[in-house]
Amino acid sequence: MSGKDTIAVFPSRMAMTVMKSRLKAAEKGHGLLKRKADALQLRFRSILKKIVDTKSLMGDVMKEAAFSLAEAKFTTGDFNHIVLQNVTKAQIKVRSKKDNVAGVNLPVFESFQNGVDTYELAGLARGGQQLAKLKKNYAKAIHLLVDLASLQTSFITLDEVIKITNRRVNALEHVVIPKIERTIAYITSELDEREREEFYRLKKVQGKKKQMREEKEKHNEELKAAGVEIETSAPNLLEDDNEDDVLF
Repeated sequence: MSGKDTIAVFPSRMAMTVMKSRLKAAEKGHGLLKRKADALQLRFRSILKKIVDTKSLMGDVMKEAAFSLAEAKFTTGDFNHIVLQNVTKAQIKVRSKKDNVAGVNLPVFESFQNGVDTYELAGLARGGQQLAKLKKNYAKAIHLLVDLASLQTSFITLDEVIKITNRRVNALEHVVIPKIERTIAYITSELDEREREEFYRLKKVQGKKKQMREEKEKHNEELKAAGVEIETSAPNLLEDDNEDDVLF
């Protein structure tokens, strides 16, 4: 296992605890980001459907508005100068607000009527019905344009956020989480190897102590057989090695 496949940590119990907590946090973050991506995708498809429907409706509305303009000009004549004289400020304005979708703020544009119709007397002499129809059709077209602009802006914003979220999900799923899991496996194998080495060392120490006791007992028996008196003293607790090591 190369160093690039794992995180550079010293294999210990503490490192194992830290890696397990990081793995748990990464899996939780992956789940949250996955649910966020699913919610954004659902809203993205909904907005896309609305854009298609609005654009289809926009063609019919603009066509009807263009016919209304031709009818009004044919009936009333050129009324551009009347409109220019009476219109001093915008009657339809746009305000914006935010719509929160899974933590993402989407701009929403909304058109509204500001004040009264400043050229409501236009067409009073003739063609009043055609002018009223013309204003109604173009007002509808403006409202649709504002809605379409709102949908397009939300569409672009969601597209960027979905790309970023998907990159994070893929990074966690294919890079971060596997790397942490490989690190945990590496630490586990190192700790197991260390335990096996410690067990083997204790076995060797036990065997060596047993061999030394047997040699000592054999030497004492030889001395007894030769008639040599063996001096015995009180055992020293600090130097007494007769106690066997405990193996788990």
